[in-house]
Amino acid sequence: MSSTSEYDIAIIGSGPGGYVAAIRAGQLGFKTAIIEKAELGGICLNWGCIPSKVLLRNAEVLSLFKRSAEFGIIVDNINADFSKGVDRSRKVVDRLTTGIASLLRKNGVDVLSGAAHFTDSNTLKIEPGDIVIKAKNIIISTGGSPKTIAPLPIDGEMVVTYMQAIIQREVPQAVVIVGGGAIGVEFASIYRSYGSEVTLVEMLPRLLPNEDEEISKHLERGLKKRGIKILTNSRVIGLMKSESHAKIQVEKEGGAVELDCDRVLVAIGIQGNVDGIGLENIGVQPKAGFIQVNENLETSVEGVYAIGDVTGQLLLAHVASAQGVYVVEKIAGIANPKLNYVYMPKATYSSPQVASFGLTEQEARDEGKDVIIGKFPLIASGKALALAETEGMVKLVTERSSGELLGAHLIGSEVTELLSGVSMTRMLEGTTHEMGWMVYSHPTLSEALKEAALSTRGEAIHV
Repeated sequence: MSSTSEYDIAIIGSGPGGYVAAIRAGQLGFKTAIIEKAELGGICLNWGCIPSKVLLRNAEVLSLFKRSAEFGIIVDNINADFSKGVDRSRKVVDRLTTGIASLLRKNGVDVLSGAAHFTDSNTLKIEPGDIVIKAKNIIISTGGSPKTIAPLPIDGEMVVTYMQAIIQREVPQAVVIVGGGAIGVEFASIYRSYGSEVTLVEMLPRLLPNEDEEISKHLERGLKKRGIKILTNSRVIGLMKSESHAKIQVEKEGGAVELDCDRVLVAIGIQGNVDGIGLENIGVQPKAGFIQVNENLETSVEGVYAIGDVTGQLLLAHVASAQGVYVVEKIAGIANPKLNYVYMPKATYSSPQVASFGLTEQEARDEGKDVIIGKFPLIASGKALALAETEGMVKLVTERSSGELLGAHLIGSEVTELLSGVSMTRMLEGTTHEMGWMVYSHPTLSEALKEAALSTRGEAIHV
């Protein structure tokens, strides 16, 4: 006989959307349950955002050792053990998952293990076992899974997605990465640092196609400088495999080419995890592999919400977290501004890093804005010169007369850490006037923001 518990809020999935929503619900006094069929923290913490950043840090350290002569330090016989880097990434993951479990307990959230599916709009059955729970509000936070394409069937060893790549303990001699988005360029940076021959294949005209075009071109130059081959306007049409080798057929402008490698990473995007959760039992019909929601993140069924990658709105961990808090506070009757996805920050941790929010230059012009651009190259930054990290720039897209920030686009070492300051300026309705007059510590990379703001009025001091 099944046992039934009743909750104010039940959350399916414990990724950065689900666990943040659960903690906020607990803080607000809701009786809350979170159901997870795998590991706490979801894809981001276990297989994506966190372990990939550990591997990227390992790659940065290795790259710095290889450049040590620039700093007058001679290092011989460098032994780069990629497997030890993977071990470190798993230790970081374990520490964070333990922390999440502790936070959920601290906030009185019941953690239920298993796969949940709807039997009606207020009832979830959890398997294995015979657990049934009822909730006044249910939040779907099941995340997403890697997309695949027919010419590249995943075998988990030679042809992989990031799910397998993140724990593979050997660096490929030659790798073809299919997809020039954030995942693709981040893994390209990792593998190249360890000596792999890397080829990036992107179907669209440029890498990071959702970023500002000038920034994308700057990134492509930086990656090519590191020896990464880039094929844009190209698509994979075939694959031949032997026991230890693969040949990829790629159709591109000017004809087809064949690429030899010993690993293929498929990084062409994400699809929502919509199967097996009983959506058909409550009348929710996914569209193009994602759950449709309104501006309040409500599905077509009252009391049922969806957040994070499963909605397909903006596939970023911090967006999922923001959505989770928004939904829980809405249930609590707390009025907040609607989430603005145009001005959500975006970060890519390649080498060099890319960070942005808001409109690109082209998008702003297409909207008929009277645009003026402010730029500052990092080669003119004293701190960047001191760090020997001069590759990159800050680009601000602004409205000419008011100085309103329409977008910010950054590329360079650690520019992801600069994004919060310029995002705060936008949130507080600041302009390039305030950014230009604000006093920044010297020498810091953040001074590039001040100089870019001043340059919109022709007043930059250091360039």
